[in-house]
Amino acid sequence: MKVAVVGATGMVGREMLKQLEERNFPISNLLPIASEKSAGKLINFKNNSIPVIGIESSLDVRADIALFSAGSDISLKWAPKFSNNGTIVIDNSSAWRMDPKIKLIIPEINSNILTNNDKIIANPNCSTIQMLMVVAPLHNQFGISRLIISTYQSITGTGIKAVNQLENEYKNTKGEMAYNYPIHKNAIPHCDDFLENGYTKEEMKLVNETHKILSDNKINISATAVRIPVVGGHSESINVELKKPSNLKDIYKILNACPGVVVEDNPSKNKYPMPIYSEGKNDVFVGRIRNDISKKNAYNMWIVADNLRKGAALNAIQIAELLISKKLVSQK
Repeated sequence: MKVAVVGATGMVGREMLKQLEERNFPISNLLPIASEKSAGKLINFKNNSIPVIGIESSLDVRADIALFSAGSDISLKWAPKFSNNGTIVIDNSSAWRMDPKIKLIIPEINSNILTNNDKIIANPNCSTIQMLMVVAPLHNQFGISRLIISTYQSITGTGIKAVNQLENEYKNTKGEMAYNYPIHKNAIPHCDDFLENGYTKEEMKLVNETHKILSDNKINISATAVRIPVVGGHSESINVELKKPSNLKDIYKILNACPGVVVEDNPSKNKYPMPIYSEGKNDVFVGRIRNDISKKNAYNMWIVADNLRKGAALNAIQIAELLISKKLVSQK
């Protein structure tokens, strides 16, 4: 199978390559694609050195699947060209997520809606993925009436520029800034651009993508997204209010049975999810599960995941694996 990775030299692109190798994805021809200035650079894949190519020349090769992680502008311009050329595009940017004609997929949650007609498939936002991995099974069982979300997001979600900024600040060295303020020893309540309603784009992604993936616009959702000086993954404090009667025993039983979710919850032994331990892992971790003492039939929980893995690269490759298992992709 011919697989293209668009944005192969970026943080998510490199993670995609790592996941393709780790999961032994069936590849006969790998096309690492990046900007023209990166063309000719060598990337290592399965002990082979493969040259990076520019996006324009890659169209002629006609990949079976293209994994896009090069930003919305690139996706808006090039994803239709790839799909019109017979390639199925799985896009990690926000470009297509809210397009009513494009499916927004988390394989464990809504893979059943994929069909032969889906030539561009959107990967949800990293924060949305890890939250819904935990709360979607609760919604299926009890229905969700309200979600209150606070995220504490890794700088890796911004990209290598942010990682470099933090490293420079550790060393007290001046350099290019990814943020308007220092990130070392700081928490910045500003992820993506502010909108007219006072929320950021990141916060509204949690609202709008949740409604779309769960096919339920009646869920009341409010979110605050904060950038913190952490590398290993995103953390989320979630308050979920359910429609039908439930108890903690029900919640634990459902979450313990969820593929891709690990319950780490033993406060007496200081056991709870933390991003330093989620880094490099594929699972979504949940703990600090407890009753909301201020509201009946509501629960608080703490969700952590590696945002570059399940929050981005892994989810995209799981979609590609689904296309193969469902025989929705044909090899050229």
